[in-house]
Amino acid sequence: MNRLISPGAAEPREDLVTEGSLRIRRDCNTNVRRRVPFRSVHFVIMGCGRVGSALAHSLEDAGHTVAIIDQNKEAFRRLGAHFKGRTITGVGFDRDTLLEASIEGAHAFAAVSNGDNSNIIAARVVRETFGVENVVARIYDPGRAEIYERLGIPTVATVRWTADRVLRRLLPGGSQTEFRDASGSVRLVEMHVDPSWVGQRAFSVEERTSARLAYLTRLGSGFLPDEKTIIQEGDLIHVLLAEADLEQVEDVLAVPPEAHK
Repeated sequence: MNRLISPGAAEPREDLVTEGSLRIRRDCNTNVRRRVPFRSVHFVIMGCGRVGSALAHSLEDAGHTVAIIDQNKEAFRRLGAHFKGRTITGVGFDRDTLLEASIEGAHAFAAVSNGDNSNIIAARVVRETFGVENVVARIYDPGRAEIYERLGIPTVATVRWTADRVLRRLLPGGSQTEFRDASGSVRLVEMHVDPSWVGQRAFSVEERTSARLAYLTRLGSGFLPDEKTIIQEGDLIHVLLAEADLEQVEDVLAVPPEAHK
């Protein structure tokens, strides 16, 4: 049994557990288990430091394939002998290096080396040359993060960066509980929506589900939407919902909105 600890608030905490071909979400407080949609995809990581190695293990333990790139061959020692993914010694924004890492078939790319410029260059090469839309870059200078976000590269400043946080950006589908009331009947949840929701009115989430739209996160900042707010690429959707409705809301937001008119 492989385990990935879900990112998010310390309470309530959930585990995502893979058992064979099944993926199970387990509530650590109630031990309630439910099946969630799962598909194995490929990830490429640049930088095998503390964050990169932790991220590689989390993704592999969750049942995905991983290739990790670093200029220093010795850095791969952090992965340990049980890591089964691929290690590539080279520059993370070099075309041949990326091809060796199977970037053309990657679901996502994370640039988490110790250089801002290298991370941004690599992220832009991956997106613009290879067409991988799901990319994220680690930034040491928080003041530059918003500039890069406006270039279409999601970033996380180092002060807020953990391996768990990048998993929110990279893993396909699902949701992350941010708060649950004392009775356990109501949750505040960060939802991952199908890309086809981009361009839709934010409040169309309420029209097609039983959830209530709480707020959106855009370019790293939260804001309260109004009736004219349109969902943009990279937005994170935060909703309030009843515990019993979580799976239904996940299912609706995981497919194009036209499917639930």
